[in-house]
Amino acid sequence: MAKNMILFTAIFIVLLLTPDLYIATNYIFPCGLLWLDIVWWVPTFLMLLCFVLANREIWHNTSMRLFIGLVLCVAFPKLLFTLLQFVFSPLLALIVAGVVILLFVYGFFFGWRRIIVKSATCESALLPKSFDGYRILQLSDLHIGTFRGNPGFIRKLVRLVNEQDADLIVFTGDLVNVRADEVRPFMSDLSKMKQKDGVLSIMGNHDYCEYGQDHSERYMKRNQTILHYLEGKMGWRLLDNGHVTIGRLRQEGGQNISESIAVIGVENISKPPFPDYGDLEKAIGDLPSGMFKVLLSHDPSHWRRGVLHKTDIALTLSGHTHAGQLKIGKFSPSKWAYNEWGGKYMEGNSMLYVSTGIGGTVPFRFGAWPEISVITLKCKK
Repeated sequence: MAKNMILFTAIFIVLLLTPDLYIATNYIFPCGLLWLDIVWWVPTFLMLLCFVLANREIWHNTSMRLFIGLVLCVAFPKLLFTLLQFVFSPLLALIVAGVVILLFVYGFFFGWRRIIVKSATCESALLPKSFDGYRILQLSDLHIGTFRGNPGFIRKLVRLVNEQDADLIVFTGDLVNVRADEVRPFMSDLSKMKQKDGVLSIMGNHDYCEYGQDHSERYMKRNQTILHYLEGKMGWRLLDNGHVTIGRLRQEGGQNISESIAVIGVENISKPPFPDYGDLEKAIGDLPSGMFKVLLSHDPSHWRRGVLHKTDIALTLSGHTHAGQLKIGKFSPSKWAYNEWGGKYMEGNSMLYVSTGIGGTVPFRFGAWPEISVITLKCKK
């Protein structure tokens, strides 16, 4: 882990300084203005300072936001300009870099507020008739500590959630960034998300509170215990490698027929460097084969590695990727890391839906807008 961090830091510094030096040598220094020479290096200095502060957990949220903002709105456009001006005219390269800056600025000031509602349908021959049309609302990756200064965003989210009038709400992990107490200012609002069959949730990689400055097992366990307690106080039911069944009655031939589906929740199952605490076999328990099952699993890579063609789970709901919080057309940087990174995927009789999530450790979204997902279950004829 330490070696990877050193390598990342080295690559970052090279990518940061190379365009700076090139542009300064060829375009800034020839102007002969001392004040311009000094001003040119201010964003780079701030970037490096914020990088150090964020890694030392000093003013973590503020320093991380400034760091990411400067990388996207300053460092990346500089790199883009440097590369493009070798292929096109400097003027055209400057225009392209300017457009990129405007897009990123929009993402920082407006994009993260733009909540959208997406819908998908899951058809299955395993679904009981009484659940035909059953609606599951999925939320994911709230990272609620990011919105400490924007409580109105959370109130808007809760209002939109309740307007969907779904049968069940599921939350697929990453409620917090680094500490359990990030939830406390928002408990009153989050507890207002009420639906017919309640709110079920699971743990995401951030919910183990392993990203703070204190990496001791005692600190992390304490935060996990507090988070479990707070979710319970909000009326959420946290599924830690367990399941619940949801029942319905329907009449046929003058008789009441009892039918049910199962919702399974696993702790986070990921590849390094993310934590892996999940146990799908334990979570399924004694559920019978052929029963319609919904799996909540934070990391979508679990679907292909441990669910698809290995179980009869009909629907898996995941998050984690955020679609990189950046999507232009059909492109997202998440494509480089995940086969399934956003939306609906089908293979055989199994469906995966990956929510692009609500938040992130930094309030930035462009294209991959904050998402409420509503999945309607249908009987396959």
